[in-house]
Amino acid sequence: MIMHAAEILCRRGLLTSQQLEQSRSGDPESIVDNAVTLGYVSAREALEAIADEVGLDFIDLRTAEVDLSALQGFPQKLIYRHSLFPIGWADGGLRVATPDPFDLYPLDEACAATGKTVTPVVAERAEINRLVKKHLGVGSETIEGLVAAAGEEEIELLESIETDGSELSEMAQEASVVRLVNEILTEAVDSRASDIHIESQSDGLVIRYRIDGILHPQPVPPEITRFQAAIISRLKIMARLNIAEKRLPQDGRIRLRVHGREVDIRLSVIPMIHGEGLVMRVLDKSSMVFDLKGLGMSTEIYNRFKSLIRIPHGIILVTGPTGSGKTTTLYSSLLEIKGPENKIITTEDPVEYQLDGINQIQVHSKIGLTFAASLRSILRHDPDIVLVGEIRDLETAENATQASLTGHLVFSTLHTNDAAGAFTRMVDMGVEPFLVAGTVEAVMAQRLLRRLCPHCKEAYQPDRDELPKDFPWDELNGEPLYRSVGCRECRNVGYSGRLGIYELLVSSEPIRELAQARASSWDIRRAAVSEGMRTLRMDAWDKAVAGVTSIDEVLRVTKGEAL
Repeated sequence: MIMHAAEILCRRGLLTSQQLEQSRSGDPESIVDNAVTLGYVSAREALEAIADEVGLDFIDLRTAEVDLSALQGFPQKLIYRHSLFPIGWADGGLRVATPDPFDLYPLDEACAATGKTVTPVVAERAEINRLVKKHLGVGSETIEGLVAAAGEEEIELLESIETDGSELSEMAQEASVVRLVNEILTEAVDSRASDIHIESQSDGLVIRYRIDGILHPQPVPPEITRFQAAIISRLKIMARLNIAEKRLPQDGRIRLRVHGREVDIRLSVIPMIHGEGLVMRVLDKSSMVFDLKGLGMSTEIYNRFKSLIRIPHGIILVTGPTGSGKTTTLYSSLLEIKGPENKIITTEDPVEYQLDGINQIQVHSKIGLTFAASLRSILRHDPDIVLVGEIRDLETAENATQASLTGHLVFSTLHTNDAAGAFTRMVDMGVEPFLVAGTVEAVMAQRLLRRLCPHCKEAYQPDRDELPKDFPWDELNGEPLYRSVGCRECRNVGYSGRLGIYELLVSSEPIRELAQARASSWDIRRAAVSEGMRTLRMDAWDKAVAGVTSIDEVLRVTKGEAL
């Protein structure tokens, strides 16, 4: 049958005899697949030709409507083992998509199992698999016991692991559980997820991916519930944690290679009433580009910030909530100014990415290596520039101010809602106001906005009554705004990727006087705006006017930010 399919392609001019011979050199059971892999013919061209030859319809599942009621009562083993998928009804019978119209046995079995006539239509295997994953859930193939695909594994653990020989440990090492966990991790990386949430609930296991800052529940087959202890244990083994300890929180790290890309995963496990809950932060090294110019800053902010990071001494702070891109901004800044004439040392918790030419220290609070302690030692190593991962307490804040007063440029982060709040936050920690006023040279506040999907964003003319009063109508000049729609390219979300919005506050004399006088963050903010500072909200409006994001996204991220 495989040879017959290949002959069809040759007869229709889609394969030359030479290409056929080269396609035969691989797996003889996959001549057509080999030809597709070698680039001689596309999967769609091949299947359209084969479908036409045997008198069947070819269907594009990317655009076709699927009636999920056809799934009821359809044997799932035929879906998993033969890539059949019922897509609707035809004359009282089922329309079933298949990637191989010559394989009649599973079609006959579907007819016998459902008691209905089956009308096959031809579709690409990749599109059928996409439907399986979308409607039956991540890991569904493994739940059904599918044998691992031939060839090299898509995911590779970069560190060896040891097990304790217990029954749960052995179950966690079974091939089906290993493959299931690999599918969860691979799908997360392919989806550009920054975090993976795995939670034990009363009604089963819940898996969610945080993509572009928003949590998205993932469909999972109900059978996965009985594997949840093994899934958690497998991940704990990979992170070198104690699988027998279920009463205390644990933290670990996993290093993987997924599709040839190095991925670091920071894992945290906490006990909950229905079982352990697990969250993983995914750090895909290949997807990170630390380029200050490419972060989305306006030309004015970029040029000013680029000058500020080259001052000889002082403190430059980057503020924002967790996951707002502070580390990316700081790393990009260090790489912008690094050179043989500068010695740069960082102290971080954790070290998220290793930077060439920069000395990085991992904080270990349990043994006394805190931010404050490491900063004291760093200053004895004659640095020019120091990065402190976060100013969390008075001791770290005082050490940072002393470092800046002794001729060092110090970068760090704070958790505040805006740039002005950094001054009051340090004073609230206990740092003398005159020290804050004299050492803090600039504060960059930032958030991340989702980008509209370029494939489906929709232009529209806004109604003046629908938008907030601070919207800059003068900048719009009659041009349309854009809103999210949703398509296959963005997984029907309407957004794809993120970009930063920024608020740069530079310490002028009036700002320093307010900080020394213990003025409120509101007073400092108002003074900075009067001096020309563009707020987060203003920068977000600029992105919306430029068609990069939507009004809804601006309001979601900058709620309550209008001055």
